[in-house]
Amino acid sequence: MYTVTLWEFAALAAASILVGFSKTAVSGANTVSLAIFAAVLPARESTGVLLPLLIVGDVLAVGTYRRHAHWGTLLRLFPAVAVGVVVGTVFMLWAGDAEVRTSIGAILLLMAGVTLWRRRAAARAAAPEVPAADGAGARLKAGSYGVLGGFTTMVANAGGPVMSLYLLSAGFRKLGFLGTSAWFFLIVNVAKVPFSVSLGLIDGRSLLLDLLLALFVLPGAYIGKACVDRINQKLFERLVIAATVLGGLQLLLR
Repeated sequence: MYTVTLWEFAALAAASILVGFSKTAVSGANTVSLAIFAAVLPARESTGVLLPLLIVGDVLAVGTYRRHAHWGTLLRLFPAVAVGVVVGTVFMLWAGDAEVRTSIGAILLLMAGVTLWRRRAAARAAAPEVPAADGAGARLKAGSYGVLGGFTTMVANAGGPVMSLYLLSAGFRKLGFLGTSAWFFLIVNVAKVPFSVSLGLIDGRSLLLDLLLALFVLPGAYIGKACVDRINQKLFERLVIAATVLGGLQLLLR
């Protein structure tokens, strides 16, 4: 198993709680988790340790919001996401720990900017529960967001803010947003497992650590489900953005 101190394990446990919370309450908040994982563990290997924990959170989220998914949107996204995942896998084939750490830091800062953009989009007038009818513009937008989301989720497990921005800009309200996001990330993260195994990011050592940390994802998901209707979204997103920026700078300057 990875050798970590008590304080480092406590940080990983807190990050795992946040994984569960983000899956049932604030999608994209787990950017803080990946910053913590990349700071405590070798940056490249941290993505493989985090992936099974994300899948645990995805299963819990699907169990909560499965009836609210919009499958037309999912089917529109998946081909472009597959391209992004393949590009990200090729990048991971040659990238060492330093390159991955720098990439994660840069992606985190990019995601902080994306999240700020997302908040502005969310401030628009109320929109319907599902997006408008398909068209050339919708397909182009889905393609561009899909490729970027696939790349960022493969390299850094950081596709949450990209997909959040896409779903909000497409006109989703809360339940449709959570249900579609839950199914999207469950399917994509499970599909990433063979790639991560082939890259050596998931092995027996990482799975042993995951067995311990998965215990902390469960209460995080429960807290998120209990708080989703009461959480002060604006304050929480400000804290997430600040922590994400600090995490990204820490990785870039490390």
